[in-house]
Amino acid sequence: MKQKLVINVSMNKEKSRSKAMRIVVGVHGVDSASMAGPEKTQIEVTGDGIDSVALVTLLRKKVGFSELVSVGSLEENKPVEDSKPPTPVVWPYEYAGGPPHHVYQMSPAAGGYYYNNNYPYLWN
Repeated sequence: MKQKLVINVSMNKEKSRSKAMRIVVGVHGVDSASMAGPEKTQIEVTGDGIDSVALVTLLRKKVGFSELVSVGSLEENKPVEDSKPPTPVVWPYEYAGGPPHHVYQMSPAAGGYYYNNNYPYLWN
């Protein structure tokens, strides 16, 4: 399930902003990250299966004060389907004689069978 995190990080300079973004993007499960909020102090992270506590702890260790503002599921816009049942597909039925049949004849010299009137005679 996709989720959206908003993290407030104390970032004073451009170097700390780029360092925080580098850390966030490197975490497993992150699809996208962007700067938001007043003075670009918040980071919005979207992804699948993100460990939010581990991410905030990592930002606290590497950058400075970090606070988890919100965690929520990211709802995708799914098209609304009609409640009509699907119409069945009708294929035309045409019988064209079936699969091809192959007829093999064995010669009497090879010691094969000769079929006549639905019962076999053995050639010797």
